Amino acid sequence: MGIQNFLLKQVANFKLKDAPAAQREQIMMMLEKDPGLMKKIGEEIDRRVKKGGENQTKATMEVMKKYRTELAAILQK
Repeated sequence: MGIQNFLLKQVANFKLKDAPAAQREQIMMMLEKDPGLMKKIGEEIDRRVKKGGENQTKATMEVMKKYRTELAAILQK
């Protein structure tokens, strides 16, 4: 595992500390399978929250809808 992947996992663990364990495990599994996609999703959510002024939950739901086919493919692997 590269340093970048390790750091990405650490940030994800920190941000997901309040999430239910099952959801946290699922997200971490997706992160392991396709870290590039998860990084892109995270950056887009951050951009929408910071620059667009959107609510974190709404931004997350909208971005996840946008990438639902890619996410479904990861879960099928």
